[in-house]
Amino acid sequence: MSEKILSVKDLAISFKTQYGILHAIRGVSFDLHRGETLAIVGESGSGKSVTSRAIIGLLAGNSIYENGEIIYQNRDLTKLPEELFHEIRGSRISMIFQDPMSSLNPIQTVGQQIAESLIFKSGMPEDLAKKRAIELMTQVGIADAEKRYYQFPFQFSGGMRQRIVISIALANNAEILICDEPTTALDVTIQGQILELINQLKVERNLSVIFITHDLGVVANMADRIAVMYAGKIVEIGKAEEVFYNPKHPYTWALLSSMPNLATSNRLDAIPGTPPNMIFPPKGDPFAERNKYAMEIDFEQEPPLFKVSDTHYAATWLLHPDAPKVSLPEAVITLQKNRGKINK
Repeated sequence: MSEKILSVKDLAISFKTQYGILHAIRGVSFDLHRGETLAIVGESGSGKSVTSRAIIGLLAGNSIYENGEIIYQNRDLTKLPEELFHEIRGSRISMIFQDPMSSLNPIQTVGQQIAESLIFKSGMPEDLAKKRAIELMTQVGIADAEKRYYQFPFQFSGGMRQRIVISIALANNAEILICDEPTTALDVTIQGQILELINQLKVERNLSVIFITHDLGVVANMADRIAVMYAGKIVEIGKAEEVFYNPKHPYTWALLSSMPNLATSNRLDAIPGTPPNMIFPPKGDPFAERNKYAMEIDFEQEPPLFKVSDTHYAATWLLHPDAPKVSLPEAVITLQKNRGKINK
């Protein structure tokens, strides 16, 4: 495997609320390797976006860093002065949000916004910055870039605005691109185009990508590894083919069972219940209340990450040698049977 470019170690983050302390992230650890796409998947409230915002230093003012490190270029980002963190965030680590308008100035032309990144980050002369901005707009698939350079964000569709945000990230020469639900608000056709563009740029520029999503299906053909999050913890992590075709955690089974797929006619299964209130974190396995396979120990003791292979780990007592054998959900069995045919 390629070199590590980022390491998150035992990260714990809480938020002060009027109802008490909300424990959003509870000991999250993972590595990101150069040139790979790591997808972080889970329901809303699982801690995906908080993890990504912690990496880029964009947490709300009521956040509390309780523990952990975020190591990039041999430095712990959680301990950097704000001005140094801002420099890294602007030049080496970039983020694409669900709503591109949150990253764009509505009263400035898109071309000027790209050019300013080149001027301020690279010291590029204004005329060269304009030329390079037009080249970047063309590279991300915006036709008539020389003309559209002078247009404002409201004159672009949602998909085109995402392309503009991606071009700004490229202008900054980012080596890590964090994509936080970047296609959720787009229709299926445009969604596919943006995913294809991110994949293409990853290969061309050797980018490392963290892709945040609630939909496993979105990352089926783009993720190298997948981390499944629930209640502020990673409950399963492995290569994409391991998580899709040899999943071990009941929560991963539930996500796969709720994922629509043209290769199967199985009924989609909704995940029963709701995620736990993280102001009062559960004592044992946080998924136990929603897990039909839960055993008595699940309500009493939180499982460790059991090793499935050198690249695959899952936090479920079902992997304990003394655990009873259970039958996989029908949707997961169908995925395994149709391996090689899915999403082609």
